[in-house]
Order: sequence, then structure tokens, then C-alpha cells
Amino acid sequence: MRIYNPEGSVLRRDQKEMVKLLVAFAEICKKHDIKWWLCSGTLLGAARHKGFIPWDDDLDVSMLEEDYRKLEKILVKMESDEYFYLCTKTDPDYVNVFGKFCKKDNPVETTDYRAKYFKYQGLSLDVFYIERATRFAAHLAKFFYLEMQHSTQYIENRRLRHAAIKLVQWINFGLLIPLSRLIGRFNSNGEHRVCLGSGFYKSKFFKRNIFPLSKMEFEGVEFPVPGNTDAYLTDIYGDWRKLPSDEEIRKSMHSPVYIKEIFGEE
Repeated sequence: MRIYNPEGSVLRRDQKEMVKLLVAFAEICKKHDIKWWLCSGTLLGAARHKGFIPWDDDLDVSMLEEDYRKLEKILVKMESDEYFYLCTKTDPDYVNVFGKFCKKDNPVETTDYRAKYFKYQGLSLDVFYIERATRFAAHLAKFFYLEMQHSTQYIENRRLRHAAIKLVQWINFGLLIPLSRLIGRFNSNGEHRVCLGSGFYKSKFFKRNIFPLSKMEFEGVEFPVPGNTDAYLTDIYGDWRKLPSDEEIRKSMHSPVYIKEIFGEE
């Protein structure tokens, strides 16, 4: 049986550092009365492993849009020697519609081509929000925004790249994503999706499965989770208790450092 994150491995070392990042994030949210919860692979890890999925190399949290906007204003103004909030307001090369709460030190190699331009490339926590939308609307927003932004990452000239990024954002944030959002509001069953333009259009969420929030252990610390975690995870993964294959695991990982450590030279 393959062991993915044994004690002493680079991945396990970084997972422990990411727990500190998550605790720092939780403290900020508590101080400012921001409601949030573990989501995606981080929630799956809490429910299935009481901590990280053994091969997981990132963190994911989510919240409602109103809490996200409130938190964003706080984190954009944050002065810290240790942490930074990556978003479109703090880094002209960051194009995701969600934010990343990251460490300033110890950059991590990643398969994300665009990340080499970011101000900081340390261990990070993805901060998502959900909004009412249909799968069609979310898919439409992905097509508009991410497909248009894709080619901008290959523009080596900084000024030209930033100009191209801003043009795509102006077109999308001013017209195309609001249009997608309007289409997505015609949604009688209350489906929510990850923020439009993020590219995550398949998973659906319902407030009835999220609130009231509960708590669950993750790496020895309790964090907020959806009240009906089973239903929440089932809507995303189907049979979430089933373990994936090695090939599926490898495809899910973000850093070639961890991939090499686990799978070797293949």
C-alpha cells in the first residue's frame, strides 16, 4: 500500500504549515464575525480522514457572497509580515474571481503556469464563495472569462499582459458575467454554485445542507462545516467514501515536488 504523506515527507511538512494558515484564517473570520466552512477536498478530508486527504496539497474554504465581500475588504487592507491576500485587487497578475490567503515566504512550485507572475507563491488557502446559479450559467461564465483569460498568461511583456488581463476583466465583469448571473437567477430550486467565473460549474450546493453550520475535527482542530456534510459531499463527489486510483490522485495534485516525492520519476 502506497503511503502518501509519511512523517518527515515534504508534503506532510507543508500540510502541517497549512494547518497554521487555516488557524490564522479562522481567527480573522471569528474576529470579524464572518461565517465560513471547510469545503471541497478539505471537507472531504475532515469527513473521511479527520484531517488532510493523505495526498492533498491545498486547502479550500467557502462562504456566502456577502461574507466574502466583507472579508475581502478586511484582507485587502491587512498588514502582515507573514500573510498576504491574493486577489484581483492586490495583484494585477492574479485573475481568479476567488481569493487566496497565502504565506509570503517559502514559495511552492506549482503546475499553474500563471503562478510564476504572482507577488507571493507560498502555501495558500483558496477562499471561495457560492452564489445562486444554474449549471448552465456557471458554465457560460467559465467559457466567457477563463477561456478569454487563458492566452494572457503567455504574454511575457508585463505591461502588455496586464493590459490584456484588464481588458478581459472589463468585458467580463462589466457585461458577460453579470449576464450569466442574471440567467442563473432563474433557478426555482435554490441551487448555488461556486462564484461565477471560477470555472467550477459542476458542483451544486443548497443552503438547507449548509445551515446551521456544525463543527468537525481537521488535524486535531475543530472548524466549521456544513450542517449536513454527507449531503453536501454527495452533491459534489457522489460516493465520497470511495478512494480514487493512483492515476486520479496524481492528476489532482498541484505541485510537481509532491508528485515526484510520492510517485518518483515516472
